[in-house]
Amino acid sequence: MKTLRKHSVLPGFSLTLGFSLLYLSLIVLIPLSTLVLKTGGQSWQSFWSTVTSPRVLASYRLTFGASLAAAVANAVFGLIVAWVLVRYRFPGRRIVDAVVDLPFALPTAVAGIALTSVYAPNGWLGRPLAALGVKVAFEPLGIALALTFIGLPFVVRTLQPVIEELEQDTEEAAASLGANRWQTFRRVILPALAPAWLTGFALAFARALGEYGSVVFIAGNMPMKTEIAALLIMTKLEQYDYVGAASIAVVMLAASFLLLFAINLLQRWADSRRVPA
Repeated sequence: MKTLRKHSVLPGFSLTLGFSLLYLSLIVLIPLSTLVLKTGGQSWQSFWSTVTSPRVLASYRLTFGASLAAAVANAVFGLIVAWVLVRYRFPGRRIVDAVVDLPFALPTAVAGIALTSVYAPNGWLGRPLAALGVKVAFEPLGIALALTFIGLPFVVRTLQPVIEELEQDTEEAAASLGANRWQTFRRVILPALAPAWLTGFALAFARALGEYGSVVFIAGNMPMKTEIAALLIMTKLEQYDYVGAASIAVVMLAASFLLLFAINLLQRWADSRRVPA
């Protein structure tokens, strides 16, 4: 007895898998492997001394610390923004929804210049903040602010579809059973949002790690204080120290991969704990 074959619009598995691997190799794997090979032309002692110098370590701490702070801020406020845009109707809602995408369309250099102008000591917001003793521009705080600006859309756009699928009946049922707002959020809403929330956090964190244009203006680029790893890589390239630049980039690549891998494991764990509807 003949079995009916299921036809698909796309070609077979082998062909599509081959095209996928070829595309990923050309766009991702080959460039990254070239970066790793570039560091192989030096000794281990030279590589270690390059990536553990005080200036490089300071850039690592600033890059990962500011990126983590920005991702956490985006995770909190991005959830609030996404919830408001989905659950409430108010005048100007479409304008606010469009403004969320502005960091996607705005060139990063323009964003950096705008933020620097606003938060500089003589800027609109920088002047009153400076009077209160809070310095933003040319400080680590300014870097975290710039990274928060460019990472917010990743969290909002990741959470919006999930919030739209949440049925308000379950929240009303929890309230009718005596649950307060915090219990409803923790036991009903959070488990459903956790995988998407972690995905948005990971995307915002990864985007912040590689950001350069919006940060270089507001940072001030002072070694050991406001110099991010991406700027240090550019500095070494300008000095024709290609091996040193590749060494710093490899460490950033390895650290980013490990952190994102851990976040993906946490996301999978959160997804496995979801109670099926």
